[in-house]
Amino acid sequence: MADSNSSDTPSVAVLGTGIMGTAMARNLARAGLDVRAWNRTRAKAEPLAADGVRIGDTPADAVDGAEVVLTMLHDGDAVLDALRQAAPALRAGAVWLQTSTVGLQGVAPLARFADEHRLRLVDCPVLGTKAPAEKGELTILAAGPQEVRERAGQVFDIVGSATHWVGEDAASGAASRLKLVVNSWVLTLINGTGEALALAEGLGVDPRDFLAAVAGGALDVPYLRLKSELILSGNYPASFTVSAARKDARLITGAARDAGVRMDLAAAAAERFRRAEELGHGDEDGAAAYFASFDDQGLSPGTGEARP
Repeated sequence: MADSNSSDTPSVAVLGTGIMGTAMARNLARAGLDVRAWNRTRAKAEPLAADGVRIGDTPADAVDGAEVVLTMLHDGDAVLDALRQAAPALRAGAVWLQTSTVGLQGVAPLARFADEHRLRLVDCPVLGTKAPAEKGELTILAAGPQEVRERAGQVFDIVGSATHWVGEDAASGAASRLKLVVNSWVLTLINGTGEALALAEGLGVDPRDFLAAVAGGALDVPYLRLKSELILSGNYPASFTVSAARKDARLITGAARDAGVRMDLAAAAAERFRRAEELGHGDEDGAAAYFASFDDQGLSPGTGEARP
């Protein structure tokens, strides 16, 4: 069987074409790579055909002959299930770029699968949401052996603007550990924004006065502006959904508990996302955790009136 370094331009199979996977597959295809894709719901993958991506009916269809396999799925269980379905067609020696956020507990079974099937695993969760993914400006946190970094870099340079290598052993979970730390901060910003705007509404303060008060100072951050705009507009197009944020909050609190670290804010974040999901906002942007601040569906920002 041919080695995975047999061509200058790798063929790439993308498993999972949600918000992030779709953008990554499209950018890879537009850069001239041979890209094939699979998604559990085929209809979500089919628009990629217009960009020259070949759509597989099964994970095995997508990975057949691919030199690089990129997974971008909801969690570790979904990743492992897809790879098991793909197993008969996986190419020995293929580079596996595992970009999903799976947490520490999720890395070990994936590493075992890679060993069993002679895949060269790179643990490489990404930082960024829909807009950076579409622009090819993701930040990749990666751990993997030196000998695959050139091949991995051919993909990373297309889907991202920066790659941080944090170790050579993918099974160590070094990149996934760093991703959990970063996401703990992301979830703090999302919920801090929602609670501040909710408190403003409850106290009869115009949320825009709050934003003006911190504008340009040490308390002002771009993420505050980004998420505030969604809340103030009452429109929540998803770049990082409530359901995905809740999943990540669980991964963070679980890893912290195993490490003997108490994460009060992360635990509270998980509960806020759970309530927002229960209120029907699971598929909306994480900023919709704003609604968890109210017993009903919340107030219309800037009006002090209850939402219909």
